[in-house]
Amino acid sequence: MTVAFQLDGQEFVALNGGPQYKFTEAVSFVVNCQTQEEVDEYWKKLSDGGREAQCGWLKDKYGLSWQIVPTILSEMLNDAFHGFDLIVE
Repeated sequence: MTVAFQLDGQEFVALNGGPQYKFTEAVSFVVNCQTQEEVDEYWKKLSDGGREAQCGWLKDKYGLSWQIVPTILSEMLNDAFHGFDLIVE
């Protein structure tokens, strides 16, 4: 049995492989958030009935893993790596 669905314009097809196949962190959805309010909103809604983890990870009530990521994080990491490169030179 399969189901087709769309998230933010991206099409997905999911397969029901039976109860022996569980969700793992090998498959997760990433939600990029522009503001802290967005982070808080997605975190609250998706973790409701699920389980919170660290570093922006959570599992929803169905056991699917999500990464809630502030977009500024990648900018900050890029700046940090660039700064490190300048020091090493």
